[in-house]
Amino acid sequence: MTTFHDVPANLLMPVLADRLADMDQISKPEWAKHVKTGVHRERQPTQENWWDIRSAAVLRKVGLHAPVGVNHLSQMFGGARDRGSAPSRAKAGSRHIIRSVLQQLEEAGLVETKTNLLGTITLGRGLTAAGQKLLNEVAHEVRPLAESAAPGLTKY
Repeated sequence: MTTFHDVPANLLMPVLADRLADMDQISKPEWAKHVKTGVHRERQPTQENWWDIRSAAVLRKVGLHAPVGVNHLSQMFGGARDRGSAPSRAKAGSRHIIRSVLQQLEEAGLVETKTNLLGTITLGRGLTAAGQKLLNEVAHEVRPLAESAAPGLTKY
């Protein structure tokens, strides 16, 4: 069976974003029309479906790096901030966007909070069985596109 580790992210993201857009729990909030995705950006996103794409990217990152928290995810979605004549510095992405996306993914049943064995310390968020299944189904769907783009994938 093909997993989401086997296909490139650039082929997986658009199909996964379309699947997430069909879910009722995942929708762009009203305030999302007026925000930047981080302090390192100059303008807000120009794509109409940027919330769905970001949701798909967060779901994939949670699957790759689980258990992972909001702060680590915001660092993954960050970038270099232009400081004029001073050297650029790394800045994190918007934690509010990532937190909102994770709450919507939890509501959809794709992500859950992971705790230690005693249940006293929150380790971060990880995929549920439904989230793993969705990622693997989409990966299986785009596998022929990946094999045509990179013929070396057929041996895997």
